[in-house]
Amino acid sequence: MSYTLPPISALSTEQKVGQLFMPAAFINDSEEEIQKLEALIRNRHIGGICFFHSRASAATNFEGAKKIDYNKDSLAVLRQLILRYQAAASIPLLISIDAEWGLAMRIEDTPQYPYAITLGAIQDNDELIYRTGKAIGQDCINQGIHWNFAPVADVNCNPDNPVIGYRSFGETAELVARKSTAFMKGMQAGGVLTSAKHFPGHGDTATDSHLGLPLISADRALLDERELVPFRSQIAAGVDSVMVGHLSVPALDRGENMPATVSPVIIKEVLRGELGFQGVVVSDALNMHAVSRLYPEKGALEFAAFSAGNDVLCFTEHVDEGIEMILEKASETSINDAFNRVWNLKAEAMARQPESFEEPADPAKLNRELAAASLTSLFEAPGLRNELTQHGYDCLAISKNSDSAFFREIGIKVNGITYLHPSDQQPNTNFENSEKPLVIALYPPKVKPADNFDVSREILQLLNGLIWERNVILYLFGNPYVLDLLDISSAKAVIVAYQDMLPFQEHAAQYFLGEAQAPGILPVTLKNNLNEKL
Repeated sequence: MSYTLPPISALSTEQKVGQLFMPAAFINDSEEEIQKLEALIRNRHIGGICFFHSRASAATNFEGAKKIDYNKDSLAVLRQLILRYQAAASIPLLISIDAEWGLAMRIEDTPQYPYAITLGAIQDNDELIYRTGKAIGQDCINQGIHWNFAPVADVNCNPDNPVIGYRSFGETAELVARKSTAFMKGMQAGGVLTSAKHFPGHGDTATDSHLGLPLISADRALLDERELVPFRSQIAAGVDSVMVGHLSVPALDRGENMPATVSPVIIKEVLRGELGFQGVVVSDALNMHAVSRLYPEKGALEFAAFSAGNDVLCFTEHVDEGIEMILEKASETSINDAFNRVWNLKAEAMARQPESFEEPADPAKLNRELAAASLTSLFEAPGLRNELTQHGYDCLAISKNSDSAFFREIGIKVNGITYLHPSDQQPNTNFENSEKPLVIALYPPKVKPADNFDVSREILQLLNGLIWERNVILYLFGNPYVLDLLDISSAKAVIVAYQDMLPFQEHAAQYFLGEAQAPGILPVTLKNNLNEKL
């Protein structure tokens, strides 16, 4: 897989403009669509592609209308497609992906590492964050992927955020800056290009930019103290690129409904001028409704994003029209400036290209360390462990699977566990009549908050009733914001494991048995009255 770039002198202006475009590629695409993309690569000399799992899982489907099919052969298909698309290119392609928590974000049966919010709970161990980034970087480059659009630099200070949330390291600028920078440097050490996103900060909004244009209402002083801090940190540490989000930020650009992605003020004056970033600027996906609906003319959005200062136009749907409009309207100087930045990045990536694909690393050992460092006990009533030992306890798992590694590791037999499906609308249980403590293992089906993380209203009502009536010890294997749906002030203990991966369940069981510690600290503030108890 050795690729050599041609001399710049051999490229036409049209080829240089093509190098700025990065349309989407889909691992589970039809042969017809694959051939279309091959022709686009061959005929328009596009500079790179960004891989997604399937058209059903891409940004255009955030309304959830299409079914996402499982494909156990996704990694093999990815490798085949990379070879095909590179073979179609007269100029080697930059291959990119979103792998914020590992290749598993897009590819089945590949290593998954914890979400950023889990890493945010880890205390005084940035070296562990660095190692996580390095492992992900190595996994990417060993599959022929040069560029990972990570880490998220957003400060998630709005608990109602529907799209960032668990993807952020936390709600404070210093924590996000420190941990995202350690993660970024680790990825670079692993051999992959990095990108701080979503500039100037997507954390303080309750709007999903895939569906609408979020408004960031913070004033300039607050932006400087909060949103911009992680970006300044990563820029100072040498991040390879910055991804600009589809965000309206009046404190930076007062243009009415002006997305940052098409704002020369935000990109050229703030990012490049004030923050001094000289690297590649990449747009967030240009098919997202926050911007795509503003430019009905084909090619107009691509031209607007380029004119605003984006060097790489990601997830472009109108490549032909975009190239033609830039060739017609843009100056040669602006084209050359953007091209040179992209070309330098591409040359760096090609120098790291491995000779052949390598199998991804086994994440188990590192995940065990991460599980041990992140487990968080929010509170625990005095004497609770003695009470459990003396009186025993009942076990309830809220899970879509009839198996709980947590309870299994504790030593509970299957017939000693009651299972309820999270979406059950008529849950039946007699737990209210027992006087024993009740240990609940909660596995929310989704990590995103839409539809209450796919936990039914009836299950939530049942849980609240049990917490009120029983001595409940709650173990949460999911997004901690789930706790905002529960009145847990009466619970005897609440422990957050953040993930349902096996190492996290195993460590939670060890803690329950008194054989391990829970050193993590919740990196976000919950809205419910739990905070009064802490």
